Amino acid sequence: MIQEEVSAVEARQVKDLILRIRREISRIFVGQEGIINALIRGVLCNGHILLEGVPGIAKTLAVRALGAASGCNVKRVQFTVDLLPTDIIGLTTYIPNKGFEVIKGPIFSNFLIADEINRSPPKVQSALLEAMQERIVTIGKENYPLSAPFFVMATQNPLEVSGVYFLPEAELDRFLFKLNVTYPSIEDEIKILKTNINLRDFEEFNIKAVTSPKEIVAMQDIVKKIYVAPEVEKYIVRIVHMTRKKEGFEHAKFVEWGGSPRASIGIYIAAKAEALMQGRKFVTPDDVKKIAFDVLRHRIILTYAAQVEGINSDFIIKEILNKVPVP
Repeated sequence: MIQEEVSAVEARQVKDLILRIRREISRIFVGQEGIINALIRGVLCNGHILLEGVPGIAKTLAVRALGAASGCNVKRVQFTVDLLPTDIIGLTTYIPNKGFEVIKGPIFSNFLIADEINRSPPKVQSALLEAMQERIVTIGKENYPLSAPFFVMATQNPLEVSGVYFLPEAELDRFLFKLNVTYPSIEDEIKILKTNINLRDFEEFNIKAVTSPKEIVAMQDIVKKIYVAPEVEKYIVRIVHMTRKKEGFEHAKFVEWGGSPRASIGIYIAAKAEALMQGRKFVTPDDVKKIAFDVLRHRIILTYAAQVEGINSDFIIKEILNKVPVP
């Protein structure tokens, strides 16, 4: 099968559109360019994203701004300990004089913001699995397709351990990226004071929709056509394979489980999106290195000894990238 090539016009149009999206988001969201780029990259990949960071650093705001600039329907669910699966997907109910009707939940949107997703028990979190993987939900005996495009943008607070639940590995694996949102720089925080959303409503920032759901789907199709050389494909697989080995790099003993083939697929499509965002029609090893952390961060399960030693998955990924030969 011969892969269709991306034209120079298509690449330029996508790059220009991404610049316009960034410009609109910057009306309300200050700094954190890496996070914004990763969110846009996730949209191009048609993937779900988990954002982790302390409260008050505008994780939810970033997703709301991206949804508004994308012209997409955005709905938000605050996850709590008493949340039910039907609160997310909907239910069948009886209405007097009408009979049984299906009331669809907030999952029927383009962007579902799952705020503090780790505050709900696994039963609720598992309600998202079918939607995240198959883009359909089951209500009663019927299956209902979700809107295209459909993204789950979830947030979680890493500080609190009381009243929160660890996300099941099966659910974590459905997130294409896990992004660590950090504190802003001094310069950015000074700008934040002037654009303080506590003093203005979200709508007052007048974020314009510069694209549409239909155009986003078209851009996702363009991403698929980005060329990946066989040498780069092998490079991707070798990186993921190294996460599964119990030897080959200094701290391999701290890795309990490595990435599955879904991790290889994630790096493959994310590297394509990164190349397109840079205006290129082909993937380079640098594209792979740039997105590897976001794809592998939540897919490498470390031993208890690693936690004691203060070693996290980013440390392991960096060591693997330094170890695997670059083509």
